Amino acid sequence: MILAFLIYNEGFTQEYKKLTLEDIYHSSLFKINTVTELRWMNDGDFYTALVQNNQTGYSDVLKYSTKTAEVTDTLIHGENLIFDPEKEPLKISSYQFNKYESKILISSEVTKIYRRSSKAINYIFDLNTQELNLLTTGAKQSFAAFSPQGNQVAFVRGNNLFITNLAEDNLIAVTDDGKKNEILNGMADWVYEEELSLSKAFFWSPDSKKIAFLKFNEKEVPMYNMQKWNGLYPEDYTFKYPKSGEKNAVVSVHVYDIDTKKTTVIPTGENRDSYIARLQWLPSSDILSIIKLNRLQNKLEIIHAYTADNSSENVFTDISDTYIDIDQVDDLTYMPDGKSFIISSERSGFKHLYHYDINGKLITQITDGEWDVIKYYGLNEQNKRLCFTSKAESPLELHIYSISLKGNKLKKMSVEPGTHAPNFSKDFKYYVDTYSSVDTPDITTLYSIEGKTIEVLVENSAYKETSEMYGFAETEFFTIPIPAGDSLNTYIMKPRDFNKNKKYPLLMFVYGGPGSQRVLNKRQSRLWHQYLVQQGYIIACVDNRGTGGRGRDFQHITYKQLGLYESEDQISTAKYLGGLPYIDATRIGIWGWSYGGYLSSLSLLLGNDLFKAAIAVAPVTNWRYYDTIYTERYLQKPQDNPSGYDDFSPQTHADKLKGSLLLIHGTGDDNVHFQNSVEFQNALIKANKQFDSFFYPDRNHGIYGGNTQLHLYTMMTNFILEKL
Repeated sequence: MILAFLIYNEGFTQEYKKLTLEDIYHSSLFKINTVTELRWMNDGDFYTALVQNNQTGYSDVLKYSTKTAEVTDTLIHGENLIFDPEKEPLKISSYQFNKYESKILISSEVTKIYRRSSKAINYIFDLNTQELNLLTTGAKQSFAAFSPQGNQVAFVRGNNLFITNLAEDNLIAVTDDGKKNEILNGMADWVYEEELSLSKAFFWSPDSKKIAFLKFNEKEVPMYNMQKWNGLYPEDYTFKYPKSGEKNAVVSVHVYDIDTKKTTVIPTGENRDSYIARLQWLPSSDILSIIKLNRLQNKLEIIHAYTADNSSENVFTDISDTYIDIDQVDDLTYMPDGKSFIISSERSGFKHLYHYDINGKLITQITDGEWDVIKYYGLNEQNKRLCFTSKAESPLELHIYSISLKGNKLKKMSVEPGTHAPNFSKDFKYYVDTYSSVDTPDITTLYSIEGKTIEVLVENSAYKETSEMYGFAETEFFTIPIPAGDSLNTYIMKPRDFNKNKKYPLLMFVYGGPGSQRVLNKRQSRLWHQYLVQQGYIIACVDNRGTGGRGRDFQHITYKQLGLYESEDQISTAKYLGGLPYIDATRIGIWGWSYGGYLSSLSLLLGNDLFKAAIAVAPVTNWRYYDTIYTERYLQKPQDNPSGYDDFSPQTHADKLKGSLLLIHGTGDDNVHFQNSVEFQNALIKANKQFDSFFYPDRNHGIYGGNTQLHLYTMMTNFILEKL
């Protein structure tokens, strides 16, 4: 039987299907389709993608014409990708071409390690001979990557860096001192991977004659222990995790010469208690560029290391009185002639692009205005225009722009309102744009650089039709004034049969961490909110001070005191919304995950006269338990700023609990450790406060797998229905 409810709107009746949690978490009704593993070919006139073949059940690698978006060739037939005749064909997880596009490096049987790292079995598929060969025997590899010339592949195994020559079929051990929880070569440690988005830590020179890599000595980093609850006796899983104020790994830069088989240590300055955030070679292959951040991350240096004589010099420095936006490290791009570079900075109060000569002398500020550049993509050499995304249109939207290298003739390339994510061809003659809005699920379209639509690749019309059939609530945007004199971007979702004369319970959703944004004109991915709206709840979300998209001052106000302004703004929002005639001020709740779990807990405690209930999933409850790079960026070290750590810790305010609290955590959370919830519970017990809690055995920070998500959201739903 189909459950339905009726919508009354100015004289007509509309019938919608009733959403269930099984619809959301145990079906593919709301699957979002994408272009998988898109790879641009060298000349820009073709691209490839990994496409599921519905007839065979395997994925094929198809080649498309960029001019027509039509398939021109099938490079790999998935059903024929057989290495062992006694086994099923390989399942392709990812792939990459060599320089001449004659060979494809395939990753299969991938095992996830942390958020950005994994290990896999790698194969080489020869497009000319159609032969499939194992890259190397032995254990799985991580980060396998062709050399620029395409005749060698480097990878990491057992914390050591290796190179294999495909023609000679020999294996070179670049390092041999790798050891778990002691030395890592060519791969980053946990905290670099999580907070600097750096996992693969080796880099081929453009001429393929050298390979630069990072070595992590983490012998003195304190160990964290998690138990895995399987078997008769639980297994201990230990890894190095530097909590705030503790020792980091000592990181050094090395260059291995392929011909001489010698490794050189590159000088990076005397201060070893710093971060080597990025490495990249200049086009000439004789200069290695190193981005170095001091431990407090308020000083960024670009160091040029000259491999001919192993000397180095600092060519650029950017200093902040708070912290450097970590995204700046990814914007550093050298011009093809190697004589200048592009980098971003927030020095004007907003993140903008700057052009410097090779010695660090400013040529021009390229972008300007009271808006942030979000990501720099690169230069179209033919017309000397830079491509980037920015908030120039609105903090709620992300659009694609181009501008001349001289900083004039700014052009908005995206048209549709919403959030855009481009993928440019290597020559910047074409791009694939995926965009969505609150009214439009993801649409992926192929464009010429002039803006001509070539083909809509993915439209997700089925999702749109299904969401309309289920009567999804609309998302309304507005701003809320706060006592400090600013205003906060907010969205609200109301039942489709909304009656302004009724009183509705309100559930606020929060993340609120530094630089984040949840109030955006994009497809809202949390379908649970749609389910709750159908149960008669109003959902609201506000981006508090400290979030991104509105310039440096708005974001950096939380420096040295996380939790103060964020919780103030969530409480102010609850007061404002509670004063609306259709909100039941006695039934206001708040929930969040990770940083959002931290803020939902803190808001419930400090706003105990406003919030009736809160759900905190995987929350940080004391910043002393979190890692060095993230926490010290915003709070400095706990030894130097103890009040910044303690004053707005939920543990400090446990005795203020009045409303209902549901505390949820995965015991296998390598990111926000289960310790956070355990110690928060201890504080609540000490204060004799009653609360509900639930732990998920061995689940990580995302708390998923098998039936987990359905179980989680069923429990959360029951809590909301009972307590709010």
